[in-house]
Amino acid sequence: MLQIEQRERYSRQILFPGIGAAGQDKLCRARVAVIGCGALGTAQVESLARAGVGELRLVDRDFVELSNLHRQTLFTESDALNRLPKAVAAAQRLSEVNSGIIVTPEVADMNFSNVERLIQGCDLVLDGTDNFATRYLLNDACVKHGINWIYGAAVSSYGATMTIRPRLSPCLRCIFPAEPNAATAPTCDTAGVIQPIIATIAAVQVTEAIKLLTGNTDALHASLLQFDLWANDWRRIRLKQPAPDCPTCGLNNYATLNAERADFTAVLCGRNAVQIASPQGVKIDLAQLAAKLRPVGAVKTNAYLTRLSVDGYEITVFADARAIIRGTDDVTKARSLYARYIGL
Repeated sequence: MLQIEQRERYSRQILFPGIGAAGQDKLCRARVAVIGCGALGTAQVESLARAGVGELRLVDRDFVELSNLHRQTLFTESDALNRLPKAVAAAQRLSEVNSGIIVTPEVADMNFSNVERLIQGCDLVLDGTDNFATRYLLNDACVKHGINWIYGAAVSSYGATMTIRPRLSPCLRCIFPAEPNAATAPTCDTAGVIQPIIATIAAVQVTEAIKLLTGNTDALHASLLQFDLWANDWRRIRLKQPAPDCPTCGLNNYATLNAERADFTAVLCGRNAVQIASPQGVKIDLAQLAAKLRPVGAVKTNAYLTRLSVDGYEITVFADARAIIRGTDDVTKARSLYARYIGL
């Protein structure tokens, strides 16, 4: 039952026939995970918070940089200056947008070891990620646990989105059986991106989310939607039934959740950086690490990360022992620097 202040706050949304008081009550009780707090993710979580979704779980591995600000609309120059983790900075801003909801930041690299925990108990998952490897992982976990999720991607002036209802609609693997070649796939760091395509894809994702959370499944677009705003092109590809031979939703083979396939090192495309993560779930004392590294080079630290600048490299270490090493895209070199200075 909606409280008086909730009826007032969401009065214009309640007036909309597709939602009404009953739908708003469902939104206020809903729990949604947003994976990735970059451009799409920040647009998604702000809209969901303003719509009154009761609990938001924000998952992101990265920190705010100046180059993010033209499209990642929750962040400020202060966030970039302080190198705040994106999940934390987004949660802080959302607490000022809507103090009546619960927002939980998770500063983590989503991988096979934590994805099921990160989506556990959620009614819906929204994709704010930037690569297909992570999306296949998310697809496997959501299909396995029967959790609806909404795929979204945007680069340059092009974007695409699709709503996935496990075993009721095609999953990501049904539509894209094989991962695109990473060497040819454009990214925001190589092809650029304009903010309007972010707003467009996020708007469709959030609208679909509201339909799902309020029980308006008949209103779902049931398509793979593709937009190119610069070329004034819009396409709608109607989806059929799930593929019976789909490895994920047809054969229940959740390959990406297999620990034997996990790779905890990733080159961050276009950033001249490598991410290295510890598979053991190690926790480190950032203040202690900062004290250890100060004799080596320039160190900055806060409650969420410690950053070392040395010999032209920048090594940013998080509390889960994950590091982003900038100044090289050579995995061997990055691992060597990690071992030399972090020593885990």
